Formats: sequence, structure tokens, C-alpha cells
Amino acid sequence: MSKEEEFTRIIKQNEGVIFKITTVYTDQSEDQQDLYQEIVYQLWKAYDSFRGDAKISTWMYRVALNTAITRLRKEKRKGSKVGIDQVVLKQTENYDTEFEEKLKVVYAHIKMLNDLEKGLILLLLEGKKYEEIATITGLSATNVGTRISRIKQKLKTQIIKK
Repeated sequence: MSKEEEFTRIIKQNEGVIFKITTVYTDQSEDQQDLYQEIVYQLWKAYDSFRGDAKISTWMYRVALNTAITRLRKEKRKGSKVGIDQVVLKQTENYDTEFEEKLKVVYAHIKMLNDLEKGLILLLLEGKKYEEIATITGLSATNVGTRISRIKQKLKTQIIKK
């Protein structure tokens, strides 16, 4: 299998990782597509440097989160503001309408978190353990646990207020 074929296979197997990050860090479909392409480009550029010390999904999360956060910081320096117009969710016919509405509310509140908090809660929702989140973010596992606890409390407070 060629390098390109292997990379394509890995992207297809883990495209949910990229989709979730682009959903949380963008507001519009066009921005989401641009960020998706930028993440895949950055993954390709860094692919040769992947040593296999961590799982491929862990490495992908790290590259994707760094790409999304870097892009946001560049946009903020330009003076553009990021508004929350709508939450982009994959539409499927199997979603229960009430569940979908609740999910939109949760994602809307997640979008209001700061960049690091978004990444931490996204990784937690993905089912990552604190140790793996620590590896991805560069924080200690204890710090991850403390921050996630605070984020959960913050989200509960915000959602209950609505």
C-alpha cells in the first residue's frame, strides 16, 4: 500500500474526529469545509513525522485541535468576530427530534466555551480517558480532570439557566 493510500485510509477511518472539531470550531458550512481541508493538509504535512508513540487518533486530535485553534487566533488578530449563527450537525433521519434539539443546545453552549475548554469537552465526549486527553493537549491528567469538572459545572449552569 502506498503512502497516499494509507493516509487516505486513515483519514476515512477517522473522519469523525475531524468533523467533530470542525463543527465545534466553526459556525458556517463554508468555514467548516475550509477548516476540514486545512486539517487534512496539516495531517498530510505531519504524516511523515508520526512515530507511532501514540494511537493514530490521538495524534490526529492533536494536529486537528492545534490547526483549529491556530486558525481562530489568526482570525481574531485580523479583527474578525466569530458569531454563533447555528450549530451544524450531521442530519440523519434516525434522530429523534427532541434529542436533536437537546443536542443543538449542548453544542451551542460548547461553542461558547474558550478554545481549550472546547477541545477538552470534545475529547471527553469522544470517550477519551484523561490520560489520553493529557497526551493530546499537553496538560497533566490531574489538570485535565480538574478542568473537565469545571467545564461540566459551567455547562450545567448555563443550560439550566435557559
